[in-house]
Amino acid sequence: MAFEDFKVRSYDGDLDRARLELLERRCEVGPSQHVFLFTDTMGDPISRIRNSPLYIMLVAELNHELIGAIQGSIKVVTMKDLAKVGYILGLRVSPLHRRKGIGLSLVQHLEEWFIGNQVEYAYMATEKDNNASVNLFVNKLHYVKFRRPAILVHPVRSQPLKISSKIEIFKINEENAEYLYRRYMGLTEFFPADIDKVLTNKLSLGTWVACDQGGRDQFGQDGIFPTNWAMLSVWDSGGIFKLRIGKAPVSCLVYSKVSKLIDKVFACFNMPALLCNMFEPFGFYFLYGVHHEGPVSGNMVRALCKYVHNMARVGVDCKMVVTEVGSYDERVRPHIPHWRLLSCLEDLWCIKALKSDERESFNELTRIPQTKPLFVDPREV
Repeated sequence: MAFEDFKVRSYDGDLDRARLELLERRCEVGPSQHVFLFTDTMGDPISRIRNSPLYIMLVAELNHELIGAIQGSIKVVTMKDLAKVGYILGLRVSPLHRRKGIGLSLVQHLEEWFIGNQVEYAYMATEKDNNASVNLFVNKLHYVKFRRPAILVHPVRSQPLKISSKIEIFKINEENAEYLYRRYMGLTEFFPADIDKVLTNKLSLGTWVACDQGGRDQFGQDGIFPTNWAMLSVWDSGGIFKLRIGKAPVSCLVYSKVSKLIDKVFACFNMPALLCNMFEPFGFYFLYGVHHEGPVSGNMVRALCKYVHNMARVGVDCKMVVTEVGSYDERVRPHIPHWRLLSCLEDLWCIKALKSDERESFNELTRIPQTKPLFVDPREV
């Protein structure tokens, strides 16, 4: 069947919702060749982009069947200077219709939409070993490999994690959080100009600060901060979509059943809740805006992560705590609890200049190694 027969158009919720859910279930997502993660958008296929300032979903249709889809969002972020960027996500092509130019056409149509909205750069994220994705974006569409952040995943355990009594943790309001982020992370790569909209979004559960015990009362007074402190914010990704494990080896199936029995009989076991219910839909908390100051502030980052883990224990269907850090943040990575088995220690971001007058700046941007932290917008997780 010739690939010219299909057409690309904007997503129509009334017409496409059920068919898009079917397409999503046909397309596996996840790094393992055995364990596939499926997203359950809870009846809202554009839930992952709905919180962005400007967004679109495109679908590829053939004979009244949806055979592909892609999503894109636009925002203003810090690059070398402020820049308008377009983020590409959710590229799906039905397994029966791959290698027919459908993915290529979807991306090209999305790039045209970006250009029509004065976007300077388009970027996307994929696994470094996803050869099909790398071939499409790098070899065919001329994207450049840009950053290699790590996605760190920590399953929620049945028992709370112990936090040092020497560290004090407290929540700050959105106004103070915005001030701290603009002051300390305003020059971070991909820092969103509308950070205030992120912090006040209903999915953002709040921002917490950790410092030495007794330092809360003096924190930030007269613009002065302690030598060692850390902060982060929490996004309830489970509020917009769930994850579900669709396939696994027999050993995982057996483990899941046995662990459920153990969890019932020995409730005191420190068993990760995810593994006890690994085939049921689950949500996760995403940690964003992780920042720390001081030579021993890594301990405070760890304390904050443990605090959020304990929050997740009582969250509805929350089975994971996830964050993403750039390669520049190597000194903080050891302080973020995670399981290597579930984490992706080298994700891949690729970027492309869409305007000819940005090429020189783009070449400079992609040539130099990462010299400052990377801000991962929770709206794009």
